[in-house]
Order: sequence, then structure tokens, then C-alpha cells
Amino acid sequence: MSGLALAVLGSAALLAGLLLVAAVFTWVERRLLGLFQERLGPNRAGPGGSLQWVADIGKILTKEDWTPPHADRAVFVLAPAAATAPVLAGFALAPISEAGALAPLPGGLLLVFGMTGLTAYAVILGGWASNSKYSLLGGMRAAAQMLSYEVFLGLAALGAVIQAGTLDPGGIVTAQREGWFLGPQALGAALFLIGGVAAAHRLPFDLPEAENDLTAGYHSEYSGMKFGLFFVGEYLLILLVSALFATLFLGGWLGPWLPGAVWFGLKAGAVALLFVLLRAALPRPTYDQLMRFAWTVCLPLALLNVLATGAVVVLAGGGA
Repeated sequence: MSGLALAVLGSAALLAGLLLVAAVFTWVERRLLGLFQERLGPNRAGPGGSLQWVADIGKILTKEDWTPPHADRAVFVLAPAAATAPVLAGFALAPISEAGALAPLPGGLLLVFGMTGLTAYAVILGGWASNSKYSLLGGMRAAAQMLSYEVFLGLAALGAVIQAGTLDPGGIVTAQREGWFLGPQALGAALFLIGGVAAAHRLPFDLPEAENDLTAGYHSEYSGMKFGLFFVGEYLLILLVSALFATLFLGGWLGPWLPGAVWFGLKAGAVALLFVLLRAALPRPTYDQLMRFAWTVCLPLALLNVLATGAVVVLAGGGA
């Protein structure tokens, strides 16, 4: 079989697996939220509600896919695809096992961050193309949030990059053979998690779609499969941020006894479950609090972490 055919098959398998995991994760989240909030959660479709995600897919596929007559039709239709496609492309660069990533690149980490950043444009374009005040406000909030949190998100990851001495995600994983970066990069890991939650528009940073003041924000006018793409894109972004966290700070696929892919899945899954716990436990801040926290707390701490990491690496190199 040719290399091109293997690449196509690998891409198809990765795509199918990610969509399945994202769909099942919606059920896992709802069951855990029910547990945390002392209510039943989904319990009708299948044993323990285990087929609720199948029912949700059927509902989305059969729902009327309506485009408002006042919307910019071309942009309105393309925006949901732009929320999902870059995230799927980002997974191709994640080293999920000893075999490496599906598409390994020397500076792959930069491309992954570029892919995650593109999802904000989907939200902005969807809000603008809807020609609705609520949707537009949601898109504007997403733009401001992206500027605030993407800056220190990259700086938080820079500490691990400095320690590993490479921008290759696979190289960052192998640099942790003597120990995870979670210890020396505890501050960077915490900041990365905060920025990742904000990048995925998850509670408490879901103000672009806050239902109590914007109805549903940027996707107020969306229905059917177009809404489904926004929905799936959000859950895929949670999984991508979790995979990046596992790669940068938890040693990626490194671990004893079990296959590397299993270790990677367990670590990324644990981080993804933390997203659910944050949604269940934290209240939503006001928008001014969100922006102030990013610029006056997180950004200075991220710069301090980079400075301290660089100093430690230089001194250690000088001592050697």
C-alpha cells in the first residue's frame, strides 16, 4: 500500500475516532454534571442513558437546517465548518503514541496553536453573518477574549518549550523521560489550563454564548447540522487542549506497562474531566472581571514564568 493511501486511511481513522470520542464525551459530561449537582442526568436512552449521545446525533441530523433570510448566507454556512476543521487538523500534529503524530513537523506546536486560534474567527464570523444583535455581541466578546487569553496561553506553554529545547511536540514528550514538566512548570500548567478553558469558551469563560444575557450568543440563529458543527467543534477543542496539556506537562504517551496510546488517552481524559468539574463548580464572572483577570493577573504571571524558566535553564547550562 502506498504512503498516500496509508495517510488517507490514517486520517480517516483519526477523524472517525475523534468524532466518536467527542460524541460520547457529551454523555459523560452530562452524567457527571448530574452527579455533581445531585440530579439524575440523562437516563432514558439506553442503559443509564448511555445512548443519549446517539439520540442527540439523530436529533441534530433530523432538525430543520434553517438559514435566516437576513443573514449573510455564504459566511453563515461556512462559519460552523471553520469551528471544526482547524481543530481536527490540530490533532494530526499530536503525538498520541510512541509512533509519533500522524503528521509530525519540527515546529508542530506553533501550528497547533495556530489551528486553535482559527476557531475564534469561526465564532466571530458566525456572529457577524447572523445579522443579529445578540449574535454580534457574542462574536465581539469572542474576539476580545481571544486577544486576552491567547497571549498568555502561548507564553504558558513557552516554559515547557524552553525546558525541552524544541517546538516539536514529540520532542517535548521525550524530554520528560526523567520527569514530567508539571512539577517545575506548575505555574505554567495552571495558566495553560485557564487559557485553554477560555479558548474553548467553557464555563466560567463562556461569555460569548452566555444564555442569561445573550440568549445563546454567536450561535443564536443556528440550528440543525450547522449548530451541530459548532457543538462538536467545542468538544473537540476541549479534547485538543487536554491533549496539549498532556503533551506539554504530563509526559504525553510516556508511562510504564501500558501502551503509550493508552497512557496518552488516560492523561488527556483526566484533564478533559477537569473541564466538566470546573463547569459544575464555578460561577460565571462578569465580562470586565474576565478581561481584568487576563491582563492584570495571568499575563504578568506568564511572563514571570518564562523569565524564571529561562534563567534556570541558562544557569544550569552555564554550570554544566
